[in-house]
Order: sequence, then structure tokens, then C-alpha cells
Amino acid sequence: MDFIEVKVSCDENYSEIFQAELSYAGFTSFIDTDGGFCAYAEVEAFDKAAVEEIFGRYTELTEAGYSISEVERKNWNEEWEKNYSPIEVDQRCVVRASFHDPRPEFEYEIVINPKMSFGTGHHETTHLMLAQELDMDLAGKDVLDAGCGTGILAIMAKLRGAASVEAYDIDEWCEENSRENFGLNNCEDIMVRTGTVKTLEFDRDFDVILANINRNVLVEEIPDYSSMLKAGGKLLLSGFYERDIPVIEEVTKANGLSLEKVTKRNDWVSARFGKL
Repeated sequence: MDFIEVKVSCDENYSEIFQAELSYAGFTSFIDTDGGFCAYAEVEAFDKAAVEEIFGRYTELTEAGYSISEVERKNWNEEWEKNYSPIEVDQRCVVRASFHDPRPEFEYEIVINPKMSFGTGHHETTHLMLAQELDMDLAGKDVLDAGCGTGILAIMAKLRGAASVEAYDIDEWCEENSRENFGLNNCEDIMVRTGTVKTLEFDRDFDVILANINRNVLVEEIPDYSSMLKAGGKLLLSGFYERDIPVIEEVTKANGLSLEKVTKRNDWVSARFGKL
């Protein structure tokens, strides 16, 4: 499957705003560049009119330009390696690629080689979710990573002592990439499948569900997540902007979930909810 690439040139102060807007329009991967960023969406999910509408709303606020092209998946690793550097999370975890030197001084070390899959740790939402996992007791827990991308959150759950971890993504490429990354981190026992929470069958309920997707998908799927959580279970969400918290909280409350903690990074947020 090929991808649509939108190359954006914009003021640095608006880069994350445009990325947030595009994430609502089906774009799932972003690479920062000099003077802007590149955004990627699957061809089937691309909506040119939505992109035009987003940039049209900001014409009086800032100057921004963009170009649209179709790219093959095989171009991803080359572009990613040009821009990728290890990241640190709360001075406890480092996320690096296989071509970087090991960092044994960190409590947790995650090796990720993405192939057009979202979740390298660089985006604020992935960073926030990793930090939330570091803040929780996952030992002995049953964990589900919904919309796993590279599998990075599932890997962290396993490293944190989860008894079992399952993962899924709507994109079969993410399933393949996650399997590779699970192997790189000695987490081969994590089960990963292609599908959605509505199309897949699960033979258990979970103590913790992780979902770093986008606001619209989360709003639609929160009822499913709640139904799959054990009493006292935790739902960790990200992929949305600070201004979206009221919308997310309204849906979670209606489904028996109470807000416990919100973390923020450059106006992106991660929220943790407990099942009543």
C-alpha cells in the first residue's frame, strides 16, 4: 500500500497546530524537516478537500505552503534514518533505532525500526503515553495496545512486567512492523493482529488498555474499550489536543470511566481514566 505525502512549509509556531489538524484528517505519521514537516496518510484515507480546508482556515493567521505526492513505503526508512535520533523519557527510558549504540545506563531501552508506522517516541503523544506507563504499576497486568503502530507501547508494557500483552492495528503493515520490533526487544510473546476493536474478537478482559490514535476514533471506540476493561481497570488515551479534553471526558463519563490524570506536552495531552 502506498502513502500520500504532504510536505508542509510553515512558521515553527504553527507546525504542531497543523500536525494536530492533519491527524484528525487521517494522517498518522509525521517527520519534522527544516522549515516544516512531512505528513503521511494511506492513499485510501487521504481527503484532499480536508487538507485544503485546514490550510484555508489559517491563511489570515500565518503563511504556510504545502505540496502533495504519492510515495512508496520503501522510502520511509531512508527518510526516517536521516532525521531520527534517540529520545529519552523521564530519564528512565531511551528509545533508539537498531543502528544506534546501546544505552545500558537507562532503566528501559526500547529499539524501534518503524516502516511507515506511527510511534517512534518523537511525537508528543507517544512520549506522553510512555511516561504514563512508567508512572503505573503494570506488573502482572493484562494489557491491550489499541492501534499499536510500531508496537512501542506494547513493548513498554511488557518491559514493565505485564503478564500478557495483546496489540492490534487496522494496517497490516503495522502488524508486520510490530512483530519485527517485538523481536528486537525480546518480546516475541506479544500477540499482534490486524483489525479494529469492532472486528476482532478478544477472549479476555484487560486491566489496562492503551490507545494513542486520534480524537474522532477515540470518541467512537471508548464504549468498546470500557466494555473490555476489568473493574478498576485503567484506560490510557492520547492522540488529541488539550482543547479536546471536554469531548473525551464527556464520552468516558457516559461509559463508567473517571478521569484520574492528565499530562501535557506542547498542548498535546494524555489522559488516564479508571473504570468505576
